[in-house]
Amino acid sequence: MKLNKLKWIPMLVCMIALASFTSACGVKSEITIGTQTYTESKIIAEMYKALIEDQTNLKVDIIPDLASSSLIIDAMKRNDVQMATFYTGEIFNNHFPISGSKDRDTVLKEAQEGFREHFGFTWMDPLGFENTYAFTVRKDIAESNGYTKISDVKQDMDKMKLGVDTTWLERSSDGYPAFSKAYDIKFGQVFPMEISLVYSAVANKQVDIVLAYSTDSRLKAYELQTLQDDKQFFPPYDASPVLRSDLLKEHPEIQDTIAPLIGHLDADTMISLNYQVDIEKKSEREVAISYLKEQGLLKS
Repeated sequence: MKLNKLKWIPMLVCMIALASFTSACGVKSEITIGTQTYTESKIIAEMYKALIEDQTNLKVDIIPDLASSSLIIDAMKRNDVQMATFYTGEIFNNHFPISGSKDRDTVLKEAQEGFREHFGFTWMDPLGFENTYAFTVRKDIAESNGYTKISDVKQDMDKMKLGVDTTWLERSSDGYPAFSKAYDIKFGQVFPMEISLVYSAVANKQVDIVLAYSTDSRLKAYELQTLQDDKQFFPPYDASPVLRSDLLKEHPEIQDTIAPLIGHLDADTMISLNYQVDIEKKSEREVAISYLKEQGLLKS
């Protein structure tokens, strides 16, 4: 039995250690892309891979489902991972000193300058969408009441039921207490729940308004409409490709291959792509390749 257990050790190491993924497993790629656990990061990683391998001689691997952005950042610092998609609001996670401004251009500039200076990463311009908290209602409610922005619901707040992620309620600086102060809005009833449940809760009329994620596929599945954050309470979370600068110095062609994505993936497109994976059960790679072909971005 001891010998059998020993035979499993290399396999287990390959499964759980990033360094082993690129060396001990016997597969060495010029580029390894790390993704978070959510669907869109995996779809976008497949787009990067397809474009780079289509238009260069580089080989690309993807390590999916890394538990957090901080884990990916650490992996990139060690050079176990060379590329990922990050969101500009990442700078609010105490990586380095920032101004605290929520202005979209300022946050992008601080992300680009800070990650270059402190980590040696190149933070490219945004892909064209952000994934942030978004107050959301059913489309029929939005249309009948003329809701387009968060401030619009203030007139009806006393009779509205809010469904919201439990952890957000408990955060003092950027949670419900701070939101109520910023918007002068306090809903009649508040129902804490897991974030995965808010979409069905509002669709089934158990609550009237929920705090969701702005590119979640369930917005489309349940015909929900997000409301504009007109007081800019939530920081911007614009998605961008981020790469180790030494990789780009060695292979500047990488930037050219993924440049056609910059500014062209809007929120509606990302929701639709997420929907194809989450609801229609297509693979991330299938969805990514199909989109790139529709856009005429693949040479082969």
